Amino acid sequence: ALCVVNLGISFIVAIGLCAHPLPQPPTITHQSPKDYIIDPRENIVIHCDAKGKPHPSFSWTRNGTHFDIDQDPKVTMRPHSGTLVVDISGEKVESYEGVYQCTARNEHGTAVSNNIVIRQSRSPLWSKERNKPIMVQEGVSLVLQCRPPAGLPPPIIFWMDISKLPQSSRVSQALNGDLYFSNVLKKDSRNDYICYARFPHTQTIQQKQPITVTDAINETVAALYNETDFLSGERPTFLIPSGSSSSKMVLRGQVLELECIAEGLPTPEVSWSKVSGEFPAKRTSFLHFQKTLRIVDVSEADAGEYRCTARNRLASVHHTIRVTVKAAPYWISTPRNLVLAPRERGNLICRASGTPKPTITWAMNGIPIENSPKDPSRKVEGDTIIFEDVQTGSSAVYQCHASNEYGYLLSNAFVNVLSETPRVLTPANKVYQVIRNNHALLDCSSFGSPIPKITWFKDSISSTLDGDPYVLHENGTLEIHVAQALNSGKYTCVARNSLGISENHVYLEVKEPTRILKQPEYKVVQRNRNVVFECKVKHDPSLIPTMTWVKDDGELPDDERFVVDSDSLTITDVTENDAGTYTCIMNTTLDQDSASAELTVYLAVPLNAKMYPPTDLELTDQKPRSVQLTWIPGDEHNSPIHSMCVYSLHHHGHWHNLTVVPGTKTTAHLKLSPYVHYTFRVLALNAVGLSNPSLPSRMYKTNPSAPDENPSGVDGFGTEHDNLVISWKPMSGHQANGPGLQYKVMWRQKDVDKEWTSVTVANVSKFMVSGTPTFTPYEVMVQAINDYGIGPEPAVVTGHSGEDLPMQAPDNVQVLVLNSSLAEVHWEPVPPKTVRGRLKGYKVHTHTHTYTHNRSLHKHNPHHVEQQVLTFSGNKSHGMLPGLQPYSLYLFNVRVFNGKGEGPASSNQQFETPEGVPGRPSFLRITNPNLDSLTLEWGPPYDRNGRLTGYTLKFQTVNISNELGPVEELALPANETSVTLLNLKYSTRYKFYFNAKTGQGAGPVITEEAVTIMDEAMAARQVDIATQGWFIGLMCAIALLILVLLIICFVQRNKGGKYPVKEKEDAHTDPEFQPMKEDDCTFGEYSDTEDHKPLKGSRTPSHGTVHRDNSDDSLVDYGGDGGDGQFNEDGSFIGQYSGKSSARDTAGGHESSEAPSPVNTSAMNSFV
Repeated sequence: ALCVVNLGISFIVAIGLCAHPLPQPPTITHQSPKDYIIDPRENIVIHCDAKGKPHPSFSWTRNGTHFDIDQDPKVTMRPHSGTLVVDISGEKVESYEGVYQCTARNEHGTAVSNNIVIRQSRSPLWSKERNKPIMVQEGVSLVLQCRPPAGLPPPIIFWMDISKLPQSSRVSQALNGDLYFSNVLKKDSRNDYICYARFPHTQTIQQKQPITVTDAINETVAALYNETDFLSGERPTFLIPSGSSSSKMVLRGQVLELECIAEGLPTPEVSWSKVSGEFPAKRTSFLHFQKTLRIVDVSEADAGEYRCTARNRLASVHHTIRVTVKAAPYWISTPRNLVLAPRERGNLICRASGTPKPTITWAMNGIPIENSPKDPSRKVEGDTIIFEDVQTGSSAVYQCHASNEYGYLLSNAFVNVLSETPRVLTPANKVYQVIRNNHALLDCSSFGSPIPKITWFKDSISSTLDGDPYVLHENGTLEIHVAQALNSGKYTCVARNSLGISENHVYLEVKEPTRILKQPEYKVVQRNRNVVFECKVKHDPSLIPTMTWVKDDGELPDDERFVVDSDSLTITDVTENDAGTYTCIMNTTLDQDSASAELTVYLAVPLNAKMYPPTDLELTDQKPRSVQLTWIPGDEHNSPIHSMCVYSLHHHGHWHNLTVVPGTKTTAHLKLSPYVHYTFRVLALNAVGLSNPSLPSRMYKTNPSAPDENPSGVDGFGTEHDNLVISWKPMSGHQANGPGLQYKVMWRQKDVDKEWTSVTVANVSKFMVSGTPTFTPYEVMVQAINDYGIGPEPAVVTGHSGEDLPMQAPDNVQVLVLNSSLAEVHWEPVPPKTVRGRLKGYKVHTHTHTYTHNRSLHKHNPHHVEQQVLTFSGNKSHGMLPGLQPYSLYLFNVRVFNGKGEGPASSNQQFETPEGVPGRPSFLRITNPNLDSLTLEWGPPYDRNGRLTGYTLKFQTVNISNELGPVEELALPANETSVTLLNLKYSTRYKFYFNAKTGQGAGPVITEEAVTIMDEAMAARQVDIATQGWFIGLMCAIALLILVLLIICFVQRNKGGKYPVKEKEDAHTDPEFQPMKEDDCTFGEYSDTEDHKPLKGSRTPSHGTVHRDNSDDSLVDYGGDGGDGQFNEDGSFIGQYSGKSSARDTAGGHESSEAPSPVNTSAMNSFV
């Protein structure tokens, strides 16, 4: 299916991504070239492919009329395409030559192709002719004409005799194929000059009849000529072009070829120049021994006068060619496909240029727009069609034609009117992985009509992602320039238009980079030993690393001696072939790191055995600036010499490393400086180290000369507003090349002075020029001079005289308050002349006055007045003021500054920031804790950020398991600083949450915890009861009663049978009553048939509560004071020991109706 995808302001077509196909007018996707030359031996294929929804149908015109392919059995159209295939077997190709145009249409519009001109390639035979021999006198010029038959395309010309004819500055082929001799020599006489024409399309070669050239002077006549007749020569004249001037027209983008071929003796040399400018270096070439000037990709700037000059020792001659450049139409901007929603507006813009200026015309669906149905929503204005308030059903394809006398252009662009809700096409839950500090791109390709607006959110944050570090591109892609770990997370892309909304989630994972912590080190190993290269790597644990070792950028040898571990490479039994560079490469799916080390293998040598030094140093080939040094190497002690190091000693100084040559060489060509006394020595280097130095050579002295270089680091700057300081890096004595080193300092005001002012100084590194205008560009040069001459032409350096403070303050200063902490300041930049220096930027000076209540100022508190300076570099006209204090008055001014300092301030402006949310209360204290109350005291926020409207207090209980109870909330007035909370639970921990509020909302919360105290009297009573004698006696009686009860139950069980009361219970069973199970920790029924079971109902719950008794015995029979009783329906009494049955009530969800027992269960547990 086809759908339209939003890529910012344009739409493309995506395949198979929509829930349903979208209509689309046709678009031509492929067509044959405008000028289509065909091979007559092959079938004709004229391409035309298009896309659209529904798929378009195709038709053709030939020479402006409908071409009915069904009527021609030789012509077929490829399926699902408009491409024509013409079978020319047995047919004349000429009958299919002509101008073809393809049309692709569906119900939404019609697109057309270019006019395709079909022509047959031709390679005609040469006309039969007999060429008479040409007799020519030696020294004169000669032209052999080729005149090949006109072919399509034109043939390629070349001349041959037995082999390809060599050409030179004397003999060359012209652009028209003729062969030109500037002067004829005896060796030019031959009878086989043949011109060949190769036709590239048909790969055929035709040849002209051979031409014979003979010398017109025989030996008898030649004897009459004096030798000077030939040697006197001929002045140059042009064979082509003729006259002193000519003209040529070339089209933009084509190749310009100008040629000048001259006759004369000696052979003239040809050179070229452009009268009004320079040749375009990268597009210019000279061919045919400078006789042809060739400029490719011609532009309008190549127009002008070109001069060719032919010169020999006798004279010179000139010819001027005036070149004009015309241009077939070329696109400046082609119309782009337009997708609009109903009632939207848009433009189709078609801009082309050319020389002469092309004419722009429009067509709709292949019909001139003036003949198309009228559409009130469409308006044509030259190269633009304006659409306003478009309606459904007005989709069409528009054609833009641009033409002049040199060619034409055609472009199709459709207008598709759609109503589509947004859809995000990026796959859902896609995971992007990037390495930290790299940029991340999160895609959100979408489609819809109107074009959806894209917004991004991260995790659960409700604010959109806009601004640093995020960049939102027009196509919906979110970019993070430098991704960090905190950027990892879930990102939500939302596409929204007037018809709906669509969202998609993607995930970004920022990984740690792969880094080699310990790199392999350079190793020097003796042969047959082992070597280990370590390579320890740190990488992101979630990425799978792969370690690879290479040798000399290739794979490791396939040898078991090479052992690769996770963090090392071991080579056993090293040989000389193992020497080289080893690199460890750690790859992950996202990045890699690598490090290299070199292995050097040497033969066994005696311990600490140094090489013998080189001997017999000799100086040969002595020149003013160079000398050749030779030596004989010393014994290398079985370790090959790597290199030879040549050192030099100047007449003052230390030994300097002059050059290094390979160890196999015994000579070195040394470049020397003038005016130096040289002494040389040589050292050899192998795996063991450096040899001792050789004995010094004899001294070699070079003669002084003029300087070879000028001082470096030349600069021009000012230290005051009326001076120019010219500085440079002084040259060393080694660079002076001779005695009497001085510096010629030159300067002139740029673009004003033509002559240089100069002064010569010595032994300094700077010179000051006084009385200069303020901050004016100067050109400066510094040239070295000594007693033997001056240095080379120095480079020109541009500097400036000193700066002064700016003269003018910025005007039209305005401010726009964006929110409570951000404002934008605008100003009008000062004129450049008033800067009086290098403009560095603008500074905004701010003074902050913080409001208290009702926008009154802290006039007597200096801490509430803050000054700040914000700098905006460059020639800015606005800047942002971030980090403002809410609910404050700001005074500010703007100043321009340069390298000297700040200019005058603009007039003071002021603005007020709106309220913001307040800061955290300054403190929160708990005082006066009692049994059921406590007092909270607080201080207002240090940063009120507005007028306080009140406080919010929330609190909740915290049990010993740190579980939180329900939250209670109180609203407190702004003028209160304390509150007492009543009716609290004693001995309970409370957690308090407290914050302040302004009209903009609540500020951050401050928390505190406190505990209410326990009643001391109640605690004392509880302790006293546990220590009273009567309480201890009561606990003993209860224990004895339980023991008697257990004994009676045991006796009755051994006797067997049921209790009488039990029989009555069985006769009147309560249907809602179910016996309790053993695991319920209750008394249950028993009978003589269950002797094998343990006694039921005999366990006391560990928590000290005696559960409901299910036996038939009445507590009255035991004389116990078990409290109130209850009778069942049959009159039997059921007693109990506790007020609730925990297990049963928990299961049933109902509380027990029995009265509570007076027994203190906790005391009983303690007693038992």
